[in-house]
Amino acid sequence: MKEATFKLFKEQLARAGRSDFYRKRYKEWGLDPADIRTPEDIKKIPFTDKGDLRDAYPLGIQAAGDEEIVRIHSSSGTTGQPVIIPYTRRDVEDWAIMMKRCYEFAGLTNLDRIQITPGYGLWTAGIGFQAGCELLGAMAVPMGPGNTEKQLKMMMDLKSTALTSTSSYALLLAETVQQRGLQDKIYLKKGVIGSEHWGDKMRRRISEGLGIDVYDIYGLTEVYGPGISIDCALHKGLHYFDDYLYFEIIDPLTGECLPDGEMGELVITTLRKEGGPLIRYRTHDITRLLPGECGCGSPYPRHDRIQGRTDDMVKVKGVNIYPAQMDGVLRKIDGVSSEYLIEINHFEGKDEIELSMEAEEGADFAAVEEAVFEQVRREIGVRIRVRAFAVGTLPRSEKKTKRIKDNRQE
Repeated sequence: MKEATFKLFKEQLARAGRSDFYRKRYKEWGLDPADIRTPEDIKKIPFTDKGDLRDAYPLGIQAAGDEEIVRIHSSSGTTGQPVIIPYTRRDVEDWAIMMKRCYEFAGLTNLDRIQITPGYGLWTAGIGFQAGCELLGAMAVPMGPGNTEKQLKMMMDLKSTALTSTSSYALLLAETVQQRGLQDKIYLKKGVIGSEHWGDKMRRRISEGLGIDVYDIYGLTEVYGPGISIDCALHKGLHYFDDYLYFEIIDPLTGECLPDGEMGELVITTLRKEGGPLIRYRTHDITRLLPGECGCGSPYPRHDRIQGRTDDMVKVKGVNIYPAQMDGVLRKIDGVSSEYLIEINHFEGKDEIELSMEAEEGADFAAVEEAVFEQVRREIGVRIRVRAFAVGTLPRSEKKTKRIKDNRQE
């Protein structure tokens, strides 16, 4: 850990103690920020997670006076108590700076026209993309989600050069453009895509369908929003902004810190956040820190693409299954497209797994089904029922695609 980073960490630890949430936690933990004297001492600090923030509802996390808070945002989750994060003016400015950096990593300038399709309002995405766009000096086209007909009209008429979107909606747009033969009527060159785990096949279909170079952006509402990391033109990991954030990777079961290069759960400490600072926050996102410098020359360190979430896991027949595992299997099978749905049912006293997937035009569906069955059996260790369908059969989403449906819970 850099000396400057540790200094910011210590300052953030003291600032967080001004909130009702952390003041109470410090007392419960027996933690005095002054006791954290070296970077090694950081491991003594307990983790926090989304459940803690729900308990702090509505504004227990607030560490600045009401006169300093200029905005609140809330997570996009649909279950449980909402998580509300307050922002000071400096928080909003810092976030815009990070978003501007992301656009610059994607090669965008003030001459670009950026079509923003994520939602506005309590969700962080739309307004975060717009703030960075305006700081960059580019033209924002603030469409918000859905209404594909109008999205395409604006995209063509305004000659948008860049798209910001969830991967699910980017795929829907790509398929629509191809179906209608609009490739020569759009001017897109870049896509800044994120908010959910997505595999290489989906990335390729979006890139080819829209004729764009795709950049993977990462973020979460609790930690500003989108824009805390992005991949560069080499697409060999996402650069994160270590002047604003401290990243750790832990074993999700033991909580032990893992060395660079090992896959685990991402833990984030905000280093400058005033409104809602977070200390050792468990994101539940699975990734790893990448050692060494990137060939692009950026000084910012990197993490790997998000491989899934620890809370996406389901246990079937004694085996833990993640969507990322299925992505890994399907990537190796010729003829398989990007879209799939795993359904888990309980029938006659037994759990059954059914994988519905899309196969590319011209593929031998029966052969693809058999190949996927065997690959899943070898790699994941379970027998499943596999059904192949034509591209476009499975539902498309304007937000995020649900990959696992556990019908045992219904």
